Amino acid sequence: MMIKVALTGNIGSGKSTIARLFSILGIPLFHADMEAKLLYKNKNVKESIRVHFGSRVFNKQNEVDFKQLAKLVFNDPASLQQINQIIHPLVFEKYKDWLKQNEEQKYTIHEAAIVFENHLEHHYDLVINVSAFEKVRMNRVMQRDGITKDQFEERARNQWPDEEKNKKADFVIFNNGDQFLIPQVMEIHEKIIHI
Repeated sequence: MMIKVALTGNIGSGKSTIARLFSILGIPLFHADMEAKLLYKNKNVKESIRVHFGSRVFNKQNEVDFKQLAKLVFNDPASLQQINQIIHPLVFEKYKDWLKQNEEQKYTIHEAAIVFENHLEHHYDLVINVSAFEKVRMNRVMQRDGITKDQFEERARNQWPDEEKNKKADFVIFNNGDQFLIPQVMEIHEKIIHI
């Protein structure tokens, strides 16, 4: 029976890098953030967003303006919860369909940022948390996204601290730049395939 693994970690922890390493090993990867982005193009999703947030979060081309939406949701927990209620159930439906297509695999990986925050860990057999010091994550995100320290803190505020995630996770990968990633990934891979 296929083992469902969640790969999570706070903003800037390096989840995508770790996900790529697992996919190099031939492990099927479901990228929740990418699937969510595609859903923002869906007519019904746009309509739902317009009903809840108005036209201010749309650009002239009638596409969702992610900068405007981010400004709104990262400053307001109720708005963040609202957008999650629109998007997450649809992403999860896609994930379930994707699992059916991969049921012959030994294990699959679902890369998702907010597993513990949304109490979704019970949907998986195992959870891997990618952990990195806040300062390391902040520098990565500020460089990657061209945002300020305050903007980083707004986004990070909605995520649990690493210490809590590390306690709840089955495996932890440390990505502070002082430990090699491939041996950590290989060790977890070997453990999972021998379950």
